[in-house]
Amino acid sequence: MQRRFEIGQAFETTVVAVTDSTVFIDLSAKSEGVVDRAEFGPESSIKEGDKIKVFFTGEVDGEMRFTTKIAGEKADKSMLENAWKNSIPVEGRVESEIKGGFEVKIGQTRAFCPYSQMGFKKKEEASYYIGRTLPFIVTEYKNEGRNVLVSNRKCAENEYNQGLASLASQIVPGAVVEASVESIEKFGAFVNIQGFRALLPISELSFERVSDAGEVVEVGQQLKVKVLSADWKNERVSVSLKALEANPWDNVTSLVHVGDKITGKVVRIADFGLFINLAKGIDGLLHVSELEDISASTNLRKVYKIGQEISVVVEKIDEANKRISLRSSASLEQEETASSYMSSQDDDGETYNPFAALLKK
Repeated sequence: MQRRFEIGQAFETTVVAVTDSTVFIDLSAKSEGVVDRAEFGPESSIKEGDKIKVFFTGEVDGEMRFTTKIAGEKADKSMLENAWKNSIPVEGRVESEIKGGFEVKIGQTRAFCPYSQMGFKKKEEASYYIGRTLPFIVTEYKNEGRNVLVSNRKCAENEYNQGLASLASQIVPGAVVEASVESIEKFGAFVNIQGFRALLPISELSFERVSDAGEVVEVGQQLKVKVLSADWKNERVSVSLKALEANPWDNVTSLVHVGDKITGKVVRIADFGLFINLAKGIDGLLHVSELEDISASTNLRKVYKIGQEISVVVEKIDEANKRISLRSSASLEQEETASSYMSSQDDDGETYNPFAALLKK
């Protein structure tokens, strides 16, 4: 039995097929409803399985016809009143700027859109809207259509919220998505994911320490990123590039070994020591106590510089906590020299050396 609809009735449904001219929708009956494909625009990615909101406009030649908005030229006063009662979007042409807002023509009806109700996320100068055909929601309908108030903002908000709901079902923690770099900041980069702006923190660009996001990505670059967190209530999404790379710490013992002598670069300076890069994504700590002629009160930032090369020896590897302890190769060489010297001395012989004896004690 075919489902019955009232003119203007809103209906949430699913797209079941898309052709060049028509979008077919599920009516939970033996027949399907149709929507004009042109309503979605030439750049629309409407596809089978998408959820959309439509409004019933009537039956023509046995077809149940629906619309996502009422075209301005087709909007008579009865349709406008119906659009007002059912919050059906209507198309209107912005005719001119008048006191407090804009005059909008919808069919043969003239409506008023206040400045505050024109535009949404991005506000343009008033002259930008003049002559444009835009979607509106009728917020007030009085005196048989002689007083009509409309809002472009509400229409844009509705579309935006519907888009967010669709994205929220796809952009979930753990998902791998396509993104393009929009801008580069000191704290990372902003990327565009299907029209939504997400943050790629500088700490998530690479396992290597990065001081400038521009060294890793550039504006316009296409990326695959992994979603770390998604807070749709506050419209905040964080993604990672390095999460799709192999973690060097998973294979650290094949890259670095205890006893290895390595010349690495200083990548971070702390009050308690220097962090030295040993391999891609692998840093070790050279504690201040291992530095020659340096006391605990010395300001290491005045003595060492980021990027400075230092020869170190790997002393300990803690895989579980991702920590590597280092010591200066110079101090190790001194110890080895002293040890070699002491072992070569024989304090029981005729050439007793009091200094060597003291060292041995």
